[in-house]
Amino acid sequence: MNFDNLVAVLAVAAAVPMVLSAVPRVPVPGPVLEIVAGIVLGPAVLNLIKPDQAVQLVSTIGLAFLLFLAGLEIDVRHFRGPRARLAGLGIALSAVLALGISGALHAAGVVESTLLVGIILIATSLGMIVPILKDAGVDGRPVGQFAIAGASLGEVSSVLLLSLFFSGRATALGPKLLLLSLLGVLVVVVVIATLRLEHSMWLTGMLNKLADTSAQIRIRLSMVLVVGLGALATHLGFEAILGAFLAGAILRLVDADAEHKHPLFYPKLDAIGYGFLIPVFFVTSGLTFNLSVLFASTATVLRVPLFLLALLAVRGLPALLYRSALPRPRDVAAVGLLQATSLPFIVAATTIGLHLHAIRPANAAALVAAGLFSVIIFPSIALQLPRSSAKDPAMAPEQADVH
Repeated sequence: MNFDNLVAVLAVAAAVPMVLSAVPRVPVPGPVLEIVAGIVLGPAVLNLIKPDQAVQLVSTIGLAFLLFLAGLEIDVRHFRGPRARLAGLGIALSAVLALGISGALHAAGVVESTLLVGIILIATSLGMIVPILKDAGVDGRPVGQFAIAGASLGEVSSVLLLSLFFSGRATALGPKLLLLSLLGVLVVVVVIATLRLEHSMWLTGMLNKLADTSAQIRIRLSMVLVVGLGALATHLGFEAILGAFLAGAILRLVDADAEHKHPLFYPKLDAIGYGFLIPVFFVTSGLTFNLSVLFASTATVLRVPLFLLALLAVRGLPALLYRSALPRPRDVAAVGLLQATSLPFIVAATTIGLHLHAIRPANAAALVAAGLFSVIIFPSIALQLPRSSAKDPAMAPEQADVH
């Protein structure tokens, strides 16, 4: 196996944050620039880097790790109380809007699969907006909490629906539901068993002793969980990303206070993911991006703003339900824009759709392009809105959080 292309991909991944640091005024998120760099350096333009077997292998692991870290952001506390009920109503409204809009696009001959496009429109990039909110210092404010709750439900719903209806192994819905229930039972068993082991003084002491040595036992056990659940999901006929996502959610559930009890644990996982695996996935997404088919016709290009508006309508409009808890219209608009931010799931879902012939290459390219624009445009606008309202002297102080 030749590793020359992988070395080049890693070099691109290392160069991107340095470029962004050298030109701080360029409001482009790292993943977007990584994908663009992959497009320019890949077969679509300069043909300097090829997505060969080694690159594709690491990219696949990177996608799984991205979903794992997204699952790690799922906090069950966001699924309780009034905020959770409003977020639940929001995702239900998003589902109705998604089916309506994708159905209309299908009737107009724009898209092939109403269900696949509808699932794509429901998704929100939780793993991307959480760091953005934290960096802006608004993750603890109501606007940030509602955005995270809505994004969490969007991420969970889209991953489950994609695995249920569009897995690599074609199976009837009934058996799929049964297998998904079985997977859910196994997850519950794993959670209960882990929680019981956590109360073992001997085991806890051993884990703490080996956690920060060369054994890195917590990291190794996490990798076993990710790969194990990914393999189990594949054997049951689902996509491996479902197992990876569940692994992150399980880890967060059984060790909710890990950030405080084991302060180095999450930074280590981030180092593996964002320092190595995930950038390879984004660069490779650019290498495999079908630029020629995107610009093959004016109709295909026009689908990019059409899909971007669809994302905004499906995930943005339901934020109006939060008006009772977020009295400032600017905060409601900010949550809507953040919920409409989506990219990694679009890349994963369109890739699966292409393999299953459920989507045309032109629509896959247009959807990914719309996702790129959503990540560039929506968060930058959203973060300015709460700041503007906070500076307005006519506005009341920040409302208390909703519990």
